[in-house]
Amino acid sequence: MIHLSAEAKESEREPVRFGVLGCADVARRRLLPALRADPGTRITALASRSRETAEAWAREYGCAAEYGASGYAALLARTDVDAVYVPLPAALHGRWAEAALRSGKHVLCEKPLTTDGRSTAALVELAAARGLVLAENVMFVHHPQHEVVRGLVADGAIGEPRLLNAAFEIPALPEEDIRHRRELGGGALFDVGLYPVRAALHLVPGPLSVVDAELTERPGREVETGGWALLRNPAGVTARLAFGLEHPYRCRYELHGSEGSIVVDRAFTPPADHRPRLRLYRADGSTGPRGRVLELPAHDQVARTLAAFTAAVRAEGGAPAPDRVLLEEAALLEDIRRRAARPSYGHAAAPAPLPAASVSVPVSAGSPE
Repeated sequence: MIHLSAEAKESEREPVRFGVLGCADVARRRLLPALRADPGTRITALASRSRETAEAWAREYGCAAEYGASGYAALLARTDVDAVYVPLPAALHGRWAEAALRSGKHVLCEKPLTTDGRSTAALVELAAARGLVLAENVMFVHHPQHEVVRGLVADGAIGEPRLLNAAFEIPALPEEDIRHRRELGGGALFDVGLYPVRAALHLVPGPLSVVDAELTERPGREVETGGWALLRNPAGVTARLAFGLEHPYRCRYELHGSEGSIVVDRAFTPPADHRPRLRLYRADGSTGPRGRVLELPAHDQVARTLAAFTAAVRAEGGAPAPDRVLLEEAALLEDIRRRAARPSYGHAAAPAPLPAASVSVPVSAGSPE
C-alpha cells in the first residue's frame, strides 16, 4: 500500500485550478456554477475575444480575465491553470484542445471533442503521450440511473437484449444560433445526435456498426436539422437512433429484450433535482399495463461529471489513458454522415499561429447540455 507524505496529502487537497476558453452560454448555465460550488476546484482565469465580456465574467466569478486576439493563448500560458474547459463552437474544439494539451493542461471539452475521427485520434494519442486527462463533457453517462439500467439488464430483467430506441430532439433554435452555421460545426448530428449515439455505446455491447442513416435538411439551412441512424452489433442487437433541432421535445430511450423492456425519460439532460422514474415492463404481464415504476434519487450529473474529471486529474500514478469510447463515438458519427450521403466536415488542416479564432463566434454560443 502506498502511503502519502504529509506534503503530498496537503497537495492533494489543493483545488484543481481551471481556465475557461470562451464565454459561452452553456458554460454559464452548466459548468461554471458547478466549478464555483465544488470546493475541489477553482476558476482562476477565463478568456474571451471581447474585453467587456471577459472582464464582466471575471468580476462575477472572481478570477482573472484574458481577452482580445491573444486571449486564448494567454490563458494557456498561465502557470495558475491546471486544467482547461473548452466550451467553444464544435469546429474550434480540436484546435484549442490540442493547444491546451501542448501547453501541459488537462482538458475537459464540450462535445463533440472534434468534428472528425482523425483529429479525435490525434488528440487521444497526444493526451496519452503527455500523461494528461482528456475528457469530453458528455454528462449523462455519469448519472447513476444508467448504471441501474445496466444492472437490471445484467440481472436478466428484460431477458436477452434485442433493441435500443433512443431519441434526443429539441424545438427550433433562434435563427442566429451557432448550431445553424456549418463553418462552426453546427447541425443536429453533432449537437443532439451525439447523445443517442453515446447511449448506444453505453448500453449495447460493441462493436457497433452503422447499417443505415439519413440526415434531413430544411430549405435555406446550411446544416442538417434532424436525422436517424440504425446501428447493430455482431450479435444482432440493434440501436435505432433519432435526433433533431426543430422537433417537439423528446429525450428518452427504451431498451427492449426477449422478456421485457425498460423505458427512461429525461435520459440525457435531467435537472439536478429530477427524480428519475424508470419503467420496467415484463412480457409475461406481471408488471401490468403501466409497468413497474422504479423511482430513483435525484443526482446532479454536472457535479458528478466534474468530480470524475478532477478525480482523474488527481489520480495516483498519473492521469488515466483517454477513454477509447471517444474513438468509437467519432467513428460512428463519421460513418453516419457517410451513410447518409452528406459531406463530411473532414480533417481541417492545422491553422498557423493559435492566438485567435478565424471565424466570428457569438458570445452566446449555445448547446442543450
